[in-house]
Amino acid sequence: MVDLETLLLFIPIALALNLTPGADMLFCLGQGTKSGPKAGSAAALGIATGSFIHAFVGGMGLAAIIAANPVAFEVIRWAGVGYLLFLALKAFTSPIDALKPEVLGASRSWQAWKDGVLVCLLNPKVAIFMLALVPQFVDPDKGSVLLQFLIFGTILNVGGTVINALIGIFAGGIGRFLARNAKAASCLQYLTGLVFVGLAAKLAFDRR
Repeated sequence: MVDLETLLLFIPIALALNLTPGADMLFCLGQGTKSGPKAGSAAALGIATGSFIHAFVGGMGLAAIIAANPVAFEVIRWAGVGYLLFLALKAFTSPIDALKPEVLGASRSWQAWKDGVLVCLLNPKVAIFMLALVPQFVDPDKGSVLLQFLIFGTILNVGGTVINALIGIFAGGIGRFLARNAKAASCLQYLTGLVFVGLAAKLAFDRR
């Protein structure tokens, strides 16, 4: 199925991407700031639920496409290269700014979880990113494409959930730090760009 070497390569990449500020992190930060640690962690679990649904649907679609037409895997691979390079360019050229929490009203934990699920499901970038990143680690010759996709999606999801939950729980202090520290935001942004370039290069030159 998934070999140890591939996992050891994927895990640090997933962790680096999980640390990248995005809509999910902003949402958890905002919930934690406005409604407290429980709501912040509940929001992270909601994001995780939505992400797993994206992973399952993406894996099902990829498996069906490959089963019907193996050449489609190459199409997806090169589409992933283009999208990752686009994300890298965006990271390098976007204005540097400090990360600030979204403006949200107070909410209970259950509502924060439901809102987190919706925030994730209604964000098409999550689905597109899943299809850009995960397929480069999936090898159709090593068994079920769906199962491999779910394994990588779960690893990506677990790391993101832990980080988002910590952001939500400690939202007060984190929010104050990020709101006044543009240098930290700048480092994260450039690191993200370099990660995307590396992923695109691996995807482009990897021969299956």
